[in-house]
Amino acid sequence: MKFTRIALTAAALVATSWSAFAADISGAGATFPYPIYAKWADAYKKETGIGLNYQSIGSGGGIKQIKAKTVTFGASDAPLPGKDLTSIGLAQFPMVMGGIVPVVNLDGVKPGELVLDGPTLAKIYLGEVKKWNDPAIAKLNPAAKLPSTAIALVHRSDGSGTTYNFTYYLADVSPEWKSKVGTNTAVQWPAGIGAKGNEGVANNVGQTKGSIGYVEYAYAKQNKLTFTKMVNKAGKTVAPTSEAFQAAAANADWNSQPGYGVILANQPGDASWPMTAATWILVYKTPVDPAATSAALKFFAWSYAKGQDMAKGLDYVPMPANVVTDIQKMWAAEIKDSSGKPLFAMTH
Repeated sequence: MKFTRIALTAAALVATSWSAFAADISGAGATFPYPIYAKWADAYKKETGIGLNYQSIGSGGGIKQIKAKTVTFGASDAPLPGKDLTSIGLAQFPMVMGGIVPVVNLDGVKPGELVLDGPTLAKIYLGEVKKWNDPAIAKLNPAAKLPSTAIALVHRSDGSGTTYNFTYYLADVSPEWKSKVGTNTAVQWPAGIGAKGNEGVANNVGQTKGSIGYVEYAYAKQNKLTFTKMVNKAGKTVAPTSEAFQAAAANADWNSQPGYGVILANQPGDASWPMTAATWILVYKTPVDPAATSAALKFFAWSYAKGQDMAKGLDYVPMPANVVTDIQKMWAAEIKDSSGKPLFAMTH
């Protein structure tokens, strides 16, 4: 499968990065952006000789590793609140945006043929809608021949920013979900089986007839999984596309939250995909290894400047130019060595 080849390429990057030289960059965290980070890392190494050792272990693991200072940067799809950033001494900024999509394994159903809405998706994950021909699903898909197959639920087993954004959306559209389960990177799932990472959920759904899961869209594409359409906040049926993700992000006020921690779930607009999300990078404002953090910032600056087409090719949405400028001003002003010297210089 296409995904396997990308995963192997990224694994090779990890395996060889330590043998390059000390300037190689270490990071860990979210699986949501892993496909694009692997692609950027490959291109960056060819251009600069500097490798990236990125462990795709989930947002919870990334936050733990940056707190423990075992990596130069952490990556999370669940932004840390301002008080945590201040108390730990971290800078946080969004790197790229994408979409979370429901994926199913149903014989005879092609990608985009099945339609779901938020309340029905919440009832499925609450274990209340148990079969594919349930009236709630049938009402949304009057022309579909839905089987009486039991729904096999797949969810994340690890601390996950994808789960944070998914459960944030479900809580926004379902009062029952909000009161019974809530929003977090890890929740007490009412039903289903757990899998590790976007990779694990994608693989599990691909192998299990009658299943449903939720993954970042690049994983659905690479694994040739059957994604569903969704009814958005405006009541319109939309497909997961980079244009729909961009529509959801269009009105985001990135400076409204500390560390640009804006959640993009259930945004208004006829064209908006309802489960759009950003992914963030975490670095220390006064790092123990300034050279390593400086190298990481150069990689992120390169990715913002030269990685947009690669991101679009995987259906991620690049950050807007004005937001990138604002982020880089923040780097120059706030990320410094122990003597107070900035680790990133703005270029014009």
